[in-house]
Amino acid sequence: MATYSYSSTVANALLNVFGGTAIAANAYATSGNVYVALHTGDPGSAGTSNASAGSSTRVLVAFGSASAGTTTMTTSNPQWTNGGTSETITAISIWSASSSGTFITSGQLTTSQAWASGNIIQLSSLSVSIPTAS
Repeated sequence: MATYSYSSTVANALLNVFGGTAIAANAYATSGNVYVALHTGDPGSAGTSNASAGSSTRVLVAFGSASAGTTTMTTSNPQWTNGGTSETITAISIWSASSSGTFITSGQLTTSQAWASGNIIQLSSLSVSIPTAS
């Protein structure tokens, strides 16, 4: 992933710390797992733009403990099967639930992936970072 856009809900919760507002312990509880959706372009500020027509399924993934502002996916090769269209996947969105739920963040893939009907696409690695002081 090259760049990320965090949802305004997540960004505001983090920024409110500067105003003295504590982040509620359960504000973004996801039971340790989150769900990834595929996109053919920028997912937008709500995470719902340019959704894949080949698969609208959000796939469950897990991440390890964060270190130095980065967390890495621990799920082994999550995958989606294309249900009947040809498209190019360029981005993902990350959610708190398999449907509905809270949009957390989105990011552009390092390399776009052409995806034809009946083909499988899988993520071999995924890391999410927040810049930290060096």
